[in-house]
Amino acid sequence: MSQITRIETGKRMSNAVIHDGIVHLAGVVGEPGSDITGQTKECLAEIDRLLALAGSDKTRILRTQIWLAEIGRDFAAMNAVWDAWVPQGHTPARATGEAKLAAPEYLVEIIVTAAQA
Repeated sequence: MSQITRIETGKRMSNAVIHDGIVHLAGVVGEPGSDITGQTKECLAEIDRLLALAGSDKTRILRTQIWLAEIGRDFAAMNAVWDAWVPQGHTPARATGEAKLAAPEYLVEIIVTAAQA
């Protein structure tokens, strides 16, 4: 059987799980109280940190799911932060949708699947 490695495992979930060289991140959110720009920057910084712990980086992202609490209001501002962060030539497959997030203070949640380096 293939080994499964869990990173920052808690009672409910792990922040990252690695299996067969693929890194699966849990949904990452920003700090409540920040605007969409701030929360997106916080999410992406946390994704950078978790990918590094898992032996990967943003150039290795395969797929991303982005959930916005209010897509009509926040899509352009989130994309501005995303476009500045994602390495051109290494953009992943991506889906963005609107969802009711775990708490009303959360404006964005990002889920990432990446290959290990």
